[in-house]
Amino acid sequence: MAAKYMPHRLHPQDISYAVFSIKPNAIGARLPRPPKIIPAGSVCTPYNPFMTIVPWTIRGLRHALATGASRPTVLADQALAQSNRNPGHNTYLWQDALWTRSEAARVEAMPRAAGGPFGDGRSALWGLPVSVKDCFDLAGAPTSCGVHFYRELNGNAARDSWLVAQLRASGAVITGKTHLHPLAYGITGENPEFGDCLQPGNPNALTGGSSSGAVASVLEGSAVAAIGTDTGGSVRVPAALCGLAGYRSTIGRGDWRGGAHLAESFDTMGWLFRDLEDAPFLAAPFAPAQAASISPPTPALTRCAVVSESFLHDCEPGIVASFHAAIRELEALGLELSSIDPGWWAESTEIFAPIQAWEAARLHAGLFDRIQPAIRERLEWGARITADEIAALRHAAFNARMNELFAAHQLLLLPCAPVPRLVAGADHSGTRSRLLRYTTPFSLAGVPVVTIPCANGGMQLAAARGCDEPLLQLAARLGARRNAPAPASRTL
Repeated sequence: MAAKYMPHRLHPQDISYAVFSIKPNAIGARLPRPPKIIPAGSVCTPYNPFMTIVPWTIRGLRHALATGASRPTVLADQALAQSNRNPGHNTYLWQDALWTRSEAARVEAMPRAAGGPFGDGRSALWGLPVSVKDCFDLAGAPTSCGVHFYRELNGNAARDSWLVAQLRASGAVITGKTHLHPLAYGITGENPEFGDCLQPGNPNALTGGSSSGAVASVLEGSAVAAIGTDTGGSVRVPAALCGLAGYRSTIGRGDWRGGAHLAESFDTMGWLFRDLEDAPFLAAPFAPAQAASISPPTPALTRCAVVSESFLHDCEPGIVASFHAAIRELEALGLELSSIDPGWWAESTEIFAPIQAWEAARLHAGLFDRIQPAIRERLEWGARITADEIAALRHAAFNARMNELFAAHQLLLLPCAPVPRLVAGADHSGTRSRLLRYTTPFSLAGVPVVTIPCANGGMQLAAARGCDEPLLQLAARLGARRNAPAPASRTL
């Protein structure tokens, strides 16, 4: 039963989102800084205090490219100079500067025309530095899936994956293939073979995973947007932990040819990026036919349900404050909010985890001994699960109830994670199960989700399957409101 949302009485500091000054830190100060082109309108509010460079946005850079204020080759050089600036210098597991520069030159030679989102006849991603998670093939490069064994077993890819081909055809300039949790089967960004992925400028914090290098590439400024994947939260959680926006697409969008699955029932493509106002530009690579333009959403999303306070019992206080702040922002956009008590979501991880393990075990059958012990145990567990046990799980019934929720409320809001950061070097053996409680309801439902960056952590805003474009448009409205100049104060 839904009830009208009644906001709590909050102090002013609880309902504002952070604005941090950008200062060089000790690590960044020792590294040479490339010259930067900072087009007007390219800057958005950073939510991560360790973001040591001026944040790029898609809109700002594309405007600069369209007007001739910058060129793809210039942006590629800047991106390469910012690469692997995280403490472990492992944002990328494969990178070839000569190849990226040649791609930038190829893109720069694409003819100009009329029309398009920036008036130059080219796509929204034309000329922009973009990174790709190292579970998608790129011709001439290895695909590791986060383990040395698969990189050596498969050698260099003979052809591009479908997704990489889409990006290259759109004119995006790929800066490299990024770090990930082994097999994309984890949510912390820890990797015993390639090293844990730490946040650029913050050696005490993990990026989260499994799209760990993707989020690091955007944070460090080697990509303006990064391809990730999301099975159980692998876009949403890193975005929230690192103060970035994220977009997880509807299940089934895009084509996985040349991409490595973890669990086909839940695997989705997604993006990490800085500014919510850029969100509508990111639907097209996964669904070109549906997203040929970024026109206003039809029907409009006007109703949103938020989870009750009881669901947030294990959240840190800062996460709860950010949750309330996000609610107030959605109300300011004119959304009608109500509260729900999703107690029945308690079974979501119990449904999700066995299906994920069962499908992953089938994909990696016969190779378990080549995988690190913690993940090997999950694969071995999955191999012991029978098809009858999978059929007995209540996935279809759970999804039917989720469909009813979205039919009634259109949108659902809850935190991405109950914590704002994961401490590097800490014992995270229990972290995965704690975080999956927040992410698996939407993973089971296969719905699109936008991560809203907040002063502490991030919020998940989800819509029904197939409502990617309206959801991204709503995210852009929220971003525009955040980016709007504060009203000038009046003096009496």
